Amino acid sequence: MHNCLTDIDLFPFNTLALPGRAARYLRVTEAKQLADSALGDRYRFILGGGSNLVLTDDFDGLVLHMAISGRELAGEDAEAWYVRAGAGENWHDFVQWTLAQGWPGLENLSLIPGTVGAAPIQNIGAYGLELAERFHSLVAFDMNSGQTVRFDAKACRFGYRDSVFKQEGWHLEGRFAITEVTFRLPKAWQALTRYRDVADELASRNIVDPDAQQVAAAVVAIRQRKLPDPALIPNAGSFFHNPVVDVVIADRLLAAHPGMPCYPQTDGRRKLAAGWLIEQAGWKGRDLGPVGMYEKQALVLVNRGGGTAADVAKLMQAVQRDVREKFGVELTPEPIILGAH
Repeated sequence: MHNCLTDIDLFPFNTLALPGRAARYLRVTEAKQLADSALGDRYRFILGGGSNLVLTDDFDGLVLHMAISGRELAGEDAEAWYVRAGAGENWHDFVQWTLAQGWPGLENLSLIPGTVGAAPIQNIGAYGLELAERFHSLVAFDMNSGQTVRFDAKACRFGYRDSVFKQEGWHLEGRFAITEVTFRLPKAWQALTRYRDVADELASRNIVDPDAQQVAAAVVAIRQRKLPDPALIPNAGSFFHNPVVDVVIADRLLAAHPGMPCYPQTDGRRKLAAGWLIEQAGWKGRDLGPVGMYEKQALVLVNRGGGTAADVAKLMQAVQRDVREKFGVELTPEPIILGAH
C-alpha cells in the first residue's frame, strides 16, 4: 500500500496523551490515496486532529490520518460566500483565514480544536452557533464501495453534536473518509452575542457593536481562560455531552436547584450544562489517580501525566455515578472511544 507504515505509536496523535499503537498507518495528503487503501483492511479508523479521541488499546487495523490541505473561495451569489477547505486543515486556522478574507460567520467557533474534516461528524458548536448553520456540503470517499460521495446538509442529518456519520456508526467503521467541506457564509451577517460570556467579554472591552473579528477575539479569550492547552495539559476538550431532557425533568430539577443553567431547545426539551452538574457533584478540580476534571472547567477531563485508558474509564464512571445519584441525569461521553476489535 502506498506509503503505509506499520506498528505506529499513536501517542503523538491524540491530545489526551494516552498510549496506543496502530497496526498500520497512512498519512493521507491526497484523496486518490484512499482508493489504494480501500481494499485489504477490514478495520479502519479515520483520524483527524486526535482532539476528540480516547485510545483504549492498540488498534489492530489501518489508521487513515487525514492531512489533505487547501482552502479557497469556491463561489458566491447574492446571499453568501461558499468557502471550501481540505479535511486536514486545522479548524481554528481555517476560521481565522475566513475572517481575514472578509467572510464572517464562523467566528463563534474559534479555537475549537481539531480539523475541518472532523467538524461535520461532531457538528461542532459553541457560544450559540453550530456548524450545521454554516454548512453547505462535503465530499467523502466511501471505503466500502470505492466511490466518491457528496453529502448536502439534509443528507448529513445534523443533530446536537451529532450527524449521520455518528448515527450510522460510520465514524467507528472507518467507512467514509471526508476529503473536503464547503461552508455557506451569509453576506447578511449579524453578530451572535447572546451567550452571556461573549456579551460580558465584549462589554469588558467597551465594544458595543462588534465586528466578526472582535467576536472571534472575545471567544478566543474566553476559551483560553477556561480551557487547558493540550500541549501543556493533555485533554480531549469537553468530555461529556450537555444532556437534553424533557421539560418535566427540567422543571423538577429547577425547583430543587433554582440556579441551574437550563436552555430551551427547538423541540421543546431543555439542555442542561454538564459542567455545572459535574461541579455540583463535587468533581471540579478533583483528581482520581493521574487524571481529573479541570479546575477551571469541570467539563474537561485532563491527564496530569501518565494516565491510561483504565484511569480515564474509572474517572468517567465515577463522575457519571455521582451526577446520576445527585440529579437523576445520565451523562454520555463526547469523545470517540477507540480500541482493538
